[in-house]
Amino acid sequence: MPLEIYQFPCRSDNYGVLVHDPESGATASIDAPDAEAVERELAAKGWRLSHILTTHHHQDHVEGNTALKAKHRCVIVGPASEASKIPGIDQLVSGGQRFIWAGRDIQVFDCPGHTAGHIAFLTENVLFAGDTLFAMGCGRVLEGSMAQMWQSLNQFRSLPPKTLVYCGHEYTVANARFALSVEPGNTKLQSRAKKVSEQRERGVMTCPTTIGEELETNPFLRPESSEIRNRIGAETYSDADVFSELRRRKDSFK
Repeated sequence: MPLEIYQFPCRSDNYGVLVHDPESGATASIDAPDAEAVERELAAKGWRLSHILTTHHHQDHVEGNTALKAKHRCVIVGPASEASKIPGIDQLVSGGQRFIWAGRDIQVFDCPGHTAGHIAFLTENVLFAGDTLFAMGCGRVLEGSMAQMWQSLNQFRSLPPKTLVYCGHEYTVANARFALSVEPGNTKLQSRAKKVSEQRERGVMTCPTTIGEELETNPFLRPESSEIRNRIGAETYSDADVFSELRRRKDSFK
């Protein structure tokens, strides 16, 4: 039976995600941004929390860990290199490893950049990217290097285009504005920017996205674009250096 995935907004701009295996009854929360919000959505679905899959240590991704574990005795899985910063962590995993959850194969990606030990989870053509990849954007480089962040993103470019991507935040409209500033001639980007603006005006979530959509419209996955290179004066740069220049520009973009 296919997984049931339920996404909901929480905090100011976070996404919560519950992943439910209908056969075993196991339910995982991808990160735990807000215990009350997770509890509310679990109750609405009639699910009981068995696991928390943690992508990184930032407070807005682990704040609910302690309360949720106290109530549900759930198993908290998270990055080995950030174990000391993940409240209640039980199972330590690292990039390149695989583990079984509810009979499903879970692949772990090493994604340093936003944080030094950030990881992502992939199962059955669904990627839980945390704060590494966003719709038309990527996370700020806070603890790692630009080169590390590029490698973290670059590994996703080879995933099947139909791969669903769940992200940690609703940043899509702002990301679209920046994307248009560096690739205004991209007609697919123009159409998507219009669509997500209309979605947000109606209060509709813009995620999940797909790898295919991101390859067409996300500048951070498009360093080979001649228009982007021309716009930022990076015609002879390596792909990694194009990414670095884009990320620096996004950091100060208004």
